[in-house]
Amino acid sequence: MPVRTVVEHGTKDKKSVAFSLDWSGWSRGAKTGGVALETLEAYRERYRPIAELAGMADEFDAAGPLEVVEDRVGTGSTDFWGISFSPSSTEQGPMEEVELERKITLLRAAWAFFDAVAARVSPEMRKGARGGGRDRDHIIRHVIRVESLDFAKQVGLPIAEDEAPIKEGLREYRETYVAAMRDYNAGKVDRAMRRWTLPFLIRHSAFHTLDHAWEMEDKDLTEERQP
Repeated sequence: MPVRTVVEHGTKDKKSVAFSLDWSGWSRGAKTGGVALETLEAYRERYRPIAELAGMADEFDAAGPLEVVEDRVGTGSTDFWGISFSPSSTEQGPMEEVELERKITLLRAAWAFFDAVAARVSPEMRKGARGGGRDRDHIIRHVIRVESLDFAKQVGLPIAEDEAPIKEGLREYRETYVAAMRDYNAGKVDRAMRRWTLPFLIRHSAFHTLDHAWEMEDKDLTEERQP
């Protein structure tokens, strides 16, 4: 089966992003839709460990070429970040339980991959051309805090600034986040998302996690510091 893919452009078409609908977190941005698709394909093997962690390696290996099923305009933020910030036409409404659990399994795999990368890379990260950039612990803190403080509230899970988990409580928080997703899908959460949907939230959470895991891999100084 081909990989159902969406190409999303910013409102001014300055940047675009291509992402898979079936493999949460497999998403890459670029200046044009064509280059975004090429970059997404280039990350196929890089995404494979997530499919393997999810127990879906055989299915992923059997997946065919990318197939664009939707070409759409997203938000102005896409022009700036090259990231999808809105749900596609198919990411709407409640999901069947099988689909929901599949997406949750992939999100859990993204978390596991992130944790494994964070545990093996160097504390200091390679800096940019002007010496900028965050170190490992700053990246870890950013990923967890954005998800717990910004993303989780979409499914009615309010977390105070001083309660955001970093290391202790992270496993419990993630289980609570997943439970909130299931409740939201079942209609047990009073408030509804205004601009987001649950399929998009899961995809966005997985993407944000993997994007920074790959960032840590790319900026790792471990090999350079070995004698």
